[in-house]
Amino acid sequence: MSLHRVAALVLPGQSTFELASAAEVFGLRRPGLPRGYDFAVCTEHPGAVPTLAGYDMLIGADLTALDAVDTVLVPGWHDRTEPAPPAVIDALRRAHSRGARVVAICSAAFLLAEAGLLSRRRATTHWRLAGELAARFPDVEVEPDTLYIDLGDVATSAGTAAGIDLCLHLARTDHGAAYAAHVGRHMVMPPHREGGQLQYSTGAVADRPVESLAPVLDWATERLHQPLTLDAFAAQARTSPRTLARRFADQLGMSPGRWLLQQRVAAARALLEETNLPIETVAQRVGLSSATNLRRRFHALLHTTPAAYRRSFGRHEQGAGSGGPGTD
Repeated sequence: MSLHRVAALVLPGQSTFELASAAEVFGLRRPGLPRGYDFAVCTEHPGAVPTLAGYDMLIGADLTALDAVDTVLVPGWHDRTEPAPPAVIDALRRAHSRGARVVAICSAAFLLAEAGLLSRRRATTHWRLAGELAARFPDVEVEPDTLYIDLGDVATSAGTAAGIDLCLHLARTDHGAAYAAHVGRHMVMPPHREGGQLQYSTGAVADRPVESLAPVLDWATERLHQPLTLDAFAAQARTSPRTLARRFADQLGMSPGRWLLQQRVAAARALLEETNLPIETVAQRVGLSSATNLRRRFHALLHTTPAAYRRSFGRHEQGAGSGGPGTD
């Protein structure tokens, strides 16, 4: 596993949660998991940097730390209404121009926009700040109902916990689904959270509490290898198919069929990474019936083939799992 270098750029008035979220994913060693990241923290003026929590943090590295990393991560920007320091803007542009991935959590999207890295591109931020971001930077295509957006070279997230969603997504991209799932389990976090952020925004109080889909989702996750129809989902939830579909749309932002497909592809990714099972067997174990169907679904969601994915992220020797018919 190649070591991916990440540097977090902290600014005065630093949010401690956003920084801690990045450190949890990229900075901690996990038992039983190979080291995937080298994590550092830097700031414009090394020394004591005040935080929003009322204490200072001591940072020893300056902006030159951004010149030798694979990912630059900005965990929030408290002073978004003030012009950013020119040296910070220059450092971000320089890192991006040499090919580093630049990541913004929550309000840090304003800093990336000021640096010109989001011009004529999709981005998100906390739902409360989305209108402000769109008004101040009209050339940015702001998506207020998105947990995170990864464009490859630039990524942005919604507020607070969505920063963890983005960091786990980046870990999944860098080192595979099993690696991200392992980190997520240690954090007691799902490796991929469904739906958009507007489900968390302030709105009218419902006439009655919304019943969680969690029991139904857990039931289905344990039966991915079985045929699962909308009627079966509805029966398990003790409701009508129409009501269940509406609850999926409200709580997860997608249909039951779309959710089920995502879970099956995610399960296939883990099997491709951790076993040398033939592609046909992987497809059957996750309920996608055949290697042909798995390849089609895999390409639609991930833009690659199961065999290519295994070559990139597989933990086992290639052989039984990558040879023979129906493996690409």
